[in-house]
Amino acid sequence: MAGVPGRSGRRAKPTAKKELAGNPGKRALNKDEPDFGLVENIDAPEWIVAEARDMWERVVPLLCSQKILQMTDLHIVELFCSAYGNWRVAQADVVRNGPVVLGAQGGPTKNPAATVVKESASQMATFGAMLGLDPSSRQRLMGGSKKKTDNPFGALLGS
Repeated sequence: MAGVPGRSGRRAKPTAKKELAGNPGKRALNKDEPDFGLVENIDAPEWIVAEARDMWERVVPLLCSQKILQMTDLHIVELFCSAYGNWRVAQADVVRNGPVVLGAQGGPTKNPAATVVKESASQMATFGAMLGLDPSSRQRLMGGSKKKTDNPFGALLGS
C-alpha cells in the first residue's frame, strides 16, 4: 500500500538470499528473521493430479536443491502447480474447439476456456515470481554477480 510505513516499495529479499549473493548492498543483515523450516524433499499432495503433478515433480526438486523452499511456501507451490494444470486443460480445449464457440442462443461467443487460459497464465506468473521461477525474479533471488578472483591486468604486468 502506497504511503504506509513498512509496506511501500519493493519487497525485501530474504536474508538467506542476501547471504548467498554475498550481501551486495553491504547493509546489516537481519539476524532475527524467522525460519519456518527448510524443505529438503516433499511429495505432491494427493489432490494434485495430471499436469499439475508433473509440474510439481519438475519444480519442487529444483527449489529444494537451491534451498529456497520453506514449509510456509508450500501453498504457493500448490497454487502455482494447480494454475499450471488448469492452464494446460483449458489450452487444450481452446486448441480443440477454437477461441469462438456456439453460445446458448446458437450464436458465436468467446470460448470460456480462453478466460481460464488467461487467468491461469496470470496466476502462474504471479506465483512463479514469488518462487523465483522466471528470469527476472530469479535474478533478484541470486543477487549480484560474483567477484572475479583474478586480475585481468596481472598478466600484462608479469605477476
